[in-house]
Amino acid sequence: MLSLEQKQIENWSGGIRFTPEHIRKPSTIEEVIDVVNEATSSNKRVRVIGSGHSFTPLMATNHLLVSLDYLQGVRTIDEDQFLAEVWGGTKLYQLSEELHERGYALENLGDINAQSISGALLTGTHGTGIGHGILATQLEALTVVLASGEVVTYTKQEDPDHFAAFALSLGMLGIVVSMQIRIIKEQNFVYESKRMDQANVLSNIQSLVQKNEHFECFAFPYSTKTQVKTMNRTEKSAQSLSYKKWKTNTIENKAFSILSEVSRKIPTLSSSISRFSANSVPTSTMIGPSYQLFSTERSVRFHEMEYSIPLKYFSTVLTELNQMIEAKQIAVHFPIECRFVKRDDLWLSPAYKRDAAYIAVHMYKGMPFESYFQAAEEIFQRYDGRPHWGKMHTCTYDQLLKTYPMLPSFLQLRKELDPHDIFVNDYIQRLFAL
Repeated sequence: MLSLEQKQIENWSGGIRFTPEHIRKPSTIEEVIDVVNEATSSNKRVRVIGSGHSFTPLMATNHLLVSLDYLQGVRTIDEDQFLAEVWGGTKLYQLSEELHERGYALENLGDINAQSISGALLTGTHGTGIGHGILATQLEALTVVLASGEVVTYTKQEDPDHFAAFALSLGMLGIVVSMQIRIIKEQNFVYESKRMDQANVLSNIQSLVQKNEHFECFAFPYSTKTQVKTMNRTEKSAQSLSYKKWKTNTIENKAFSILSEVSRKIPTLSSSISRFSANSVPTSTMIGPSYQLFSTERSVRFHEMEYSIPLKYFSTVLTELNQMIEAKQIAVHFPIECRFVKRDDLWLSPAYKRDAAYIAVHMYKGMPFESYFQAAEEIFQRYDGRPHWGKMHTCTYDQLLKTYPMLPSFLQLRKELDPHDIFVNDYIQRLFAL
């Protein structure tokens, strides 16, 4: 859990550390305005931190760091329009629980729920399901404190261009204090996990992606086996999930943590550990509300790189990744995570104008990842890959210009709204050549 009580701030993976001059925790919109005005008058910069789950230093600053932890919860629910107004500092698990208590749910979630909703949506967090976009596509409106101190609400219907820029804006256009998000009536889902031959997965990938509302797979290096997870709506009654969730957590965290430590201490065993993990994939079924099934606990720390590629290249890219790992004899035991997302119109979305496969590579904390990630990134970029903004990558500004066609428009809007560069940091300046 992120601690803001220490002088030095550290992200979840431990890879990012920084020391802000001041930490502000506003509890009203007026106090957020005060922070922005303070930054303007003292020539300081402002970055907002959520739960610290980004692997890139988007939140890092030695000036003013803002936490929205005192701006949490559901403000209102419009039951006729199925819209919830939510404070920006609300954690996803809190939002899910509050909606559950009222009989509602989010359309989709990612595989962890510890992030703040502003941090998750504004960095492009996604779940899986080719009928669903990244989480930010569930937004209908955002209320933002701009660099001028002005409070503005942008809606998808009335201001589509500004909305498309703000919905995934990396905190560069202002501080999003609240948002209006679509919700649905809560319904049970059936979750299934099983082991499949990777060749079978690849030959049937279109069917698997199209026939399941939520489909993802985990390809184990040095193995022909893949874990397949699906979630689909059901009219069946919910089951007690306590034991099954405990069992899953024991396998995916406690047992995997032990295997990860063995791999770190004896890297030559990584390939054997990966094969063992592949052969240990459980066959399981759970039925319950979606918020209890989407997200899983993640206590094993790691570094991660994730790219979005055009869906049509998925099988080729995954095959080349596996071939690269074996050819270079990379000491890795973490599976390659594969998820699938619907195209959208958000300017900085990795799924902008194309259905996408998101492919993520991981390395256990304490093990060298550089050569693995470099080789993986070369493959991703060869197939028109776009990096996830919150995951590790080495893209330059020129490379981003080629893959994010609306980036010039976004940066022009940023210049107009924040002419004195209040909402940037050193990393953002380098990344976007500001």
